[in-house]
Amino acid sequence: MTKEERIQKAVALFKEGYNCSQSVVGAYADMYGFTFEQALHMAASFGGGIGRMREICGAACGMFLLAGLERCAVDGADREGKAANYKLVQELAEKFKEECGTIRCSELLGLSKKEPIVATPDARTAQYYAKRPCARMVETAARIWGDFLENEGKL
Repeated sequence: MTKEERIQKAVALFKEGYNCSQSVVGAYADMYGFTFEQALHMAASFGGGIGRMREICGAACGMFLLAGLERCAVDGADREGKAANYKLVQELAEKFKEECGTIRCSELLGLSKKEPIVATPDARTAQYYAKRPCARMVETAARIWGDFLENEGKL
């Protein structure tokens, strides 16, 4: 798949009802040897700004999850591996902020601090998609990740 196909797949997954994090991870999971179902499980808790708490954008979290598959420490004492992962996550977060203004879900959605935190997701209706910028966040995160992979010569 090309980068553009993966980006479109991520957006299509979101429009099929998957959460923002699942959509980003699901579009790239095969590159890391994961099934689509495994990707859904790995990314499930990050939707809605992590468990629908409206914290860090789930699409960005999906991108960060993928970063761990590219760079990480597999030994607890590997400070260089940890630093490489943290550096990549910080770079990805900065790019996301440059394009979207923030990585905080509540800010992206324009929610007040008075909005109650509930576990039940909103129904995916035409009105939902019309008022929410989430498909754009998914597209942005999928594109930033695709750009990273291109620069690494992996896509």
